[in-house]
Amino acid sequence: MQEPITQSSGNIFTDLGFDPAEAAILQLRSKLINDLRAFITTKQLTQAQAVAKLGIAQSRVSDLMRGKHEKFSLEMLITLEARLGREVRLELVGS
Repeated sequence: MQEPITQSSGNIFTDLGFDPAEAAILQLRSKLINDLRAFITTKQLTQAQAVAKLGIAQSRVSDLMRGKHEKFSLEMLITLEARLGREVRLELVGS
């Protein structure tokens, strides 16, 4: 027998039962971490090169590459994007 398919809300953290406010923050942090990891991977940066570009310790780059989102605030992730010369924009959707 096949499991029923449930429509996603568009936010995995909401679907997992997190409070809507916390789910929104977790989703933003997840997107920024994934973006930073993709940038480092695509540019084929070594951790030492990433340290120089991001201005953080090697252990923090390691945390970032391992996806340890709990170690990074939303503010810090936005700061890291800015250090790469990127702008983070927030879009509000809904009523």
